[in-house]
Order: sequence, then structure tokens, then C-alpha cells
Amino acid sequence: MLEQLLIFTRGGLILWTCNHFTNALKGSPIDTLIRSCLLEERSGAASFTYDAPGASYSLKWTFHNDLGLVFVAVYQRILHLLYVDDLLAAVKREFSGLYQPQKTEYRDFDEIFRQLQIEAEARAENLKKTNPLPAVAPQRKQPNGTWQGKGKNAGTEKKSDGDGDGKNGRRIENGGFVVAKNNSNANLKSSGNGSVNIGKENESANIGAFDVNRLQKLKGKGPNGNGNGKKKEAVVAAKAEPKKVVKKNRVWDDSPPQTKLDFTDHLDGEGDGDKKVDFLAKEQGESMMDKEEVLSSDSEVEDDDDDTGKDSKPEAKKKGWFSSMFQSIAGKANLEKSDLEPALKALKDRLMTKNVAEEIAEKLCESVAASLEGKKLGSFTRISSTVHTAMEDALVRILTPKRSIDILRDVHAAKEQRKPYVVVFVGVNGVGKSTNLAKVAYWLLQHNTSVMMAACDTFRSGAVEQLRTHARRLQIPIFEKGYEKDPAVVAKEAIQEASRNGSDVVLVDTAGRMQDNEPLMRALSKLINLNNPDLVLFVGEALVGNDAVDQLSKFNQKLADLSTSPTPRLIDGILLTKFDTIDDKVGAALSMVYVSGAPVMFVGCGQSYTDLKKLNVKSIVKTLLK
Repeated sequence: MLEQLLIFTRGGLILWTCNHFTNALKGSPIDTLIRSCLLEERSGAASFTYDAPGASYSLKWTFHNDLGLVFVAVYQRILHLLYVDDLLAAVKREFSGLYQPQKTEYRDFDEIFRQLQIEAEARAENLKKTNPLPAVAPQRKQPNGTWQGKGKNAGTEKKSDGDGDGKNGRRIENGGFVVAKNNSNANLKSSGNGSVNIGKENESANIGAFDVNRLQKLKGKGPNGNGNGKKKEAVVAAKAEPKKVVKKNRVWDDSPPQTKLDFTDHLDGEGDGDKKVDFLAKEQGESMMDKEEVLSSDSEVEDDDDDTGKDSKPEAKKKGWFSSMFQSIAGKANLEKSDLEPALKALKDRLMTKNVAEEIAEKLCESVAASLEGKKLGSFTRISSTVHTAMEDALVRILTPKRSIDILRDVHAAKEQRKPYVVVFVGVNGVGKSTNLAKVAYWLLQHNTSVMMAACDTFRSGAVEQLRTHARRLQIPIFEKGYEKDPAVVAKEAIQEASRNGSDVVLVDTAGRMQDNEPLMRALSKLINLNNPDLVLFVGEALVGNDAVDQLSKFNQKLADLSTSPTPRLIDGILLTKFDTIDDKVGAALSMVYVSGAPVMFVGCGQSYTDLKKLNVKSIVKTLLK
């Protein structure tokens, strides 16, 4: 039974809701659907699941894109109602005939909906009766080649010869079902014991079937088919390895060779250290976080869009010049899915070349298709440009933060409450957590904020020394307890120390860990649950493609599963590193935001402390569609 059916506009105005549903919904499934699915360009999905305390709902929806209407049905997830899609289509058809833009109440639709619901339920029941699931009796093969079961003809099926020249042709035995190919009968017949005879029209379906016995014979052969593959590999491995050549220093002139190759200035921590830090701070200059990025003109995008329209519609040439010209002038009545597929396929391929995960690109195209299907195409408007504009709007909505990412304001708010603002940096190995932590510290120092570092990477060798070097160069305090300590306890003591000495921000460095490492993920979950940081930043490389989906989704999943709180802390923001090495392959930003819903708060674009900037959404969207 349905729990609720709602009709509202894309602007959020509720036009009609069913009044004879007496059960009140638990939680807010409609709001969650709009916030987590429709606004995040996931409307191409078949359904949405909402879990509330004491209830679990499934939601299905459909759009009337020409009128800007949304139809949503809510029902208990355990019921698996079969008539919901049919009912939504009928409600959409009937309500669109009654809809008037000036009208806001449709009480006369109640009786129409009751009749539509009764008809949809009746059609679902008739479908169950006319197409029941076949009850196949278990069969067992006897030693004499017959099949024994509970059907009428049990034991009458004889074993066919191996080459398939018998009366009934070739038989394929698979999981208790016997599929026979009968050349004398062109229809599909079913015997009482569950065997199915395939007619002549289906004969070609079995031509490509392979012989299992032949596959097993070929299994042991090498790449040349003679079984000597392993032998050749052993001969190659047996050859003597070449001797390692020791690299020698190059001699440019007759001067004596230099024995010292490390020219790093080792500071003694007394007077020279302050001098070096002052020199470094003057050379670094202003952080790129406070600089505005200037965009170039959009002419390149528009020109490329014209080319996309030509390449993405090869079938349009078949219609002729006059028909395509007439369609662009008069406009198309309603866009169909077949009209959108060429342009969407070109956009999907383009997104994947920009390093967007394939799964994300597919879902984005499905969402754009759902938002355009049934919409009327205006005059002098091409389908390719319409799809391009819809995709551009979708990408801007996804990448634009849904909440404030002004860290400085949050720092001042925490300072008024007399507590430090705690930021935890998490991520996989080798993405640059410690380096970009120092960049964030440098940016905060420029805004007159006192910062303290917490060395909670007690696992990797040299991690504490690396963070200590950054702290010395930036002249900020660091809290460390060495190695082989509990990171959660170290972070807690660091926060307490920051409260005592009046530090405004505590930047917590953690060990790199793969998303599948259960012990390290458990330690990270303990650190977050014990200290309850204000911000959990996921540090990820801009170089990753499909792996970004796996990293972020599993990080969030592990933090949720291992948390002891009913409302677990997940990733709050993203810091993209190595952004200067990817050229136009900026798709990782889109993949990460789409998977987690967390905004990109920082972008690392170099090696110095100033190479940290904000994500320019318009620039990213322009590059993705370029």
C-alpha cells in the first residue's frame, strides 16, 4: 500500500497530495529525496531508499519537464509494489490535462486518483495471474541417461549423442534445465518436467556456445598452443642477471671530486634558524587562496559545442538539409530519448577523457536525459546545444558548495567559545597530507590566526620529522609524542595543549591508509569519535579517475560502520592535491564531489607554501565541457 503521493513544481510549490493516506511519514523522505537525489543530479536512478527510525521507505518519481512538475510516490520498502510505475504514469497523464499555471489547489483530483489507483492495482493483479512464475520440479539424472522428476514426462527424456545428430538435436544441460533444439518444430514447447524445446527461430542463439571439454583441453597449453609456454619462461628466467652498474659522479674539470652531496642547511635551532625563517617568509609572498582567478572568454566552449553537435549526430544527415532546417526553425514538439542519445553519448565520452569516472559520467547523462525528456524544443535551438546547456547547469549545481566553506569565519566563531578549531587531514598514502597541511597553516598565519600542528602520524618513518621541519620554517608550535603511540590519544592531548596556550587552530596530521585497511581505518574512526573535530578533510590526488569513487565511498562507509555514535562523522570537505600536473584532466574533482557530497575546499597547485587556492567552479565546468 502506498504511504504518500505528492505532486509539486520544480520551484517547490506543492500542488496536490493524497488525503486518504492516514499514516504519517516518519522522518522527511521527500526533503531527503530532493536534497540528496534531485538536486545532486541523481534523478536518472530508478528509485531512492530512505531509512528512518522504525521505518524504511522506497521512493519513485517521474517528471513532466514541459510543465515543470514532479510526481513522487512513497511506499514501505518491504512491500515491493509492482504498480507504482504504472500509477505514476497514469497520474502524470491525467494531472497534466488539468494543470493550470495560475491554479494552486486541485481538490477535484482526489476522486480521479482513487480510480487510477484501483485500475493500477487491478492491472498488477491480472498480470500476476496471467504470468505466474513457473514452478520447476527438481530433476535428477539416472545412470541409464534418463531424467527423473515430479513432472508428467519424468524419465522420458533420453540422453542425446555427443555431436547433436539425434532426433531432438543438441541438448545443453544447465542447472537442472534441459534446453533442446528441435529442428522439426518451429515453436517453443515446454514439457512437464521443466525441459524446454527451442524452435528453429532460436537455433542461431546456440551457434556461439563453446564446448567445455575443448576449453579444458586448451587450458594447459601455452601461448603457442603446444604446452611449451612455461618452459620458455623458465629458460628466460634462468639467464644470468646483468651486473648492477654503480653511478659515478661526473668530473667537469681537473678540480678534486666533492665528497659532500647534501647541500641542505642544517639549522642548529638557535640564531640561524630565525634568520632562515624570516628569509623564507619574505620570499613566499601572499597565498593564492586570497587571489581571484580570471576566466577567459567562452568562445572556445561555444565553438567546440558547435563541433559536438556535428559529430554527435551522424544520423541527422540522413534526414536531409531541408528537414533539419525546418525542425530548427519550427521547433520539435517533444524531445524523446532517442533524440538525446547521440549528444549525450558525445558528452559522456568527453567527460571520461577529462578523467571523470565512467560510473559518474553515465549517471550524469541519465539525469540530464530525465530532465530533458518530454520537454519542448524551442525555435532556432539545436538538440546538441540544449543538452550542452543542461549538462553545464547540472555540473555547476554539483560543484557549487551547499553550505558555507568559510573556514576563517568558523575559526572566529570557535575562538569566541574559547576553544580551538580542530581540522583532521585524512587520505590514502602519498597524496601530500603533510605538505598541504603546512600550506593551510601558512594561509591561516597570513590572516593573523595562531596555529598548532599535531603529529598524529605515528606509523610512517620520518613523518614526525617532516612535520617538525614545516613547523620550524613556519615558526609555529608542534605537539608530538614520537612513534608507536595511539593517534587518538595524541590528538586529544594536542587539543588540550592548544586550549592551554591559546592556539586558535589545531591541524591534525594522520597516517596515510588504504581504504581497505581495516585496522588503520578503525584507528582513524577512533580518533574522529574521541576528539570530534570541527572539520574532517579528505586529501586526494587530482590524478585519480575511477579510483576516486572507491576511495571516498569506502572511507565514508568505514567511518559510518566503525562509529559508535548514532550520527557518525563523515568527510566534511575535500582537498585536491597535485592540481598543477593534470592539465585539463580535472574530472577527479567532479567524481569526488558527486560520490561524497562534500565540497572541494582547497586545491593544491605547486610545491611552495603559497600554492594553495580555491576551486573555481566555472573554470572547472568550462574545462570539463571544452
